[in-house]
Amino acid sequence: MTKPKQAKREADLGRDPVGPLLVRLALPTICAQVVNLLYNIVDRIYIGQIPGEGALALTGMGVTFPVITLISAFASLIGMGGAPRASISMGAGEHEKAERTLGASTAALWALSVVLTVVFLLFQRPLLMLFGASADTLPYALEYLNIYVLGTIFVMTALGLNGFITAQGKSGVAMKTVLIGAVLNVVLDPVFIFLFGMGVRGAAIATVISQAVSALWVVRFLSGPKSSLRLRKPMLRLDRRILLPVFALGASPFVMQATESLLTVTFNVSLQKYGGDLAVGAMTILTSVAQMLQMPLMGLSQGAQPILSFNYGAGRPDRMKQAVWYNLLIACGFAFAVWGVVQLAPHAVAQLFNRNEALVDQTAWALRIYFAVGFTMAFQNTFQQSFIALGEAKISLFLALERKIILLIPLILLLPQVMEDKLFAVFCAEPVADLLAAATTTTLFLLRFRHILRNMPQQPGQDKTA
Repeated sequence: MTKPKQAKREADLGRDPVGPLLVRLALPTICAQVVNLLYNIVDRIYIGQIPGEGALALTGMGVTFPVITLISAFASLIGMGGAPRASISMGAGEHEKAERTLGASTAALWALSVVLTVVFLLFQRPLLMLFGASADTLPYALEYLNIYVLGTIFVMTALGLNGFITAQGKSGVAMKTVLIGAVLNVVLDPVFIFLFGMGVRGAAIATVISQAVSALWVVRFLSGPKSSLRLRKPMLRLDRRILLPVFALGASPFVMQATESLLTVTFNVSLQKYGGDLAVGAMTILTSVAQMLQMPLMGLSQGAQPILSFNYGAGRPDRMKQAVWYNLLIACGFAFAVWGVVQLAPHAVAQLFNRNEALVDQTAWALRIYFAVGFTMAFQNTFQQSFIALGEAKISLFLALERKIILLIPLILLLPQVMEDKLFAVFCAEPVADLLAAATTTTLFLLRFRHILRNMPQQPGQDKTA
């Protein structure tokens, strides 16, 4: 009696109604992203409440973001490049190729994690100074990063391989991967930070332990009998023929996150110049709030990705269209809701992270500027992630470069040169770039998606227009 019920709950990416299927797959992936967000958000909230030094400690932790983001970016290079390739192979009936993709991706993740650990341990001090650390905030940044970097292999394994579980339509299991670690992190943070009196170092230890548990869970599942894609020892090798297409497709999410690191550096250096540690501290909170918007949107797109990729491989344009438009509709509703909260109650949002009056006032003022057109992220994320799901590596890479490298970073540097209020100019760069990038992404997707649908084989009773 148990087995039929379990089978009934399995998602059929090619036949289940798209709307309910998207909700079914997206809810766990959204929860997974929200819970994953807790890894850093909870750290920041607890660190910001450390008596007497919370504001400086929070700012110091903010300076470590570029390194943390780079580690996540390399995980995305492999995971978000490999998982859609595996989905497309499964949709085309090429199961062995999908498993070879999983094996090669795992080997690449582990090799990269070793290299990154060595590099960041050797060069962390000069990197943190480059990233905007001051004499007051550097000690806190070093305390956190010294320990966090030692867990690089756990972070990359958990983040990079979890997408291969979602690619099978098992988003509920993927959610458990993140949920286990994040709940553990929430429990361990106050124990190490306050009970053991370890402060910033305690937050890092709690995070590494939690990521290690998540990594062990995901490896165990992918190696076990319940996984449609099996992680097998003979497949664990760096296969150039498999990895080059993975790198090509993963380049876009990698650039999105790696440039986020460069973006954080540019923001921190400019804000330190025009507003000092207080402005950098405000940016730490702004980044956290931005992740509260972006990560659920990413989770929604990850729920839609297996549907879009599988049906692209299976030649089902009708289901592809439904996946994209349902994704966009839900994304818009969520993005407008978050934008409304930020604009109406910025002080309440800022106070989640710190009670220092000067920091809260600075952050509340900056929030309204920074998120002036935050709702456009619904369009930007939905269409860019859809390009990835369709295997459109070059276009998705261009869009990743456009928003941050072509638009935002130059605007951060140029606007203070032409505007009287320098600090306002730095924060204003974000909404200007968001608006332009969303317009470009939407236009390109509508044109390209229509072309893809019209060039797919016509099936009886199906409309190919977008």
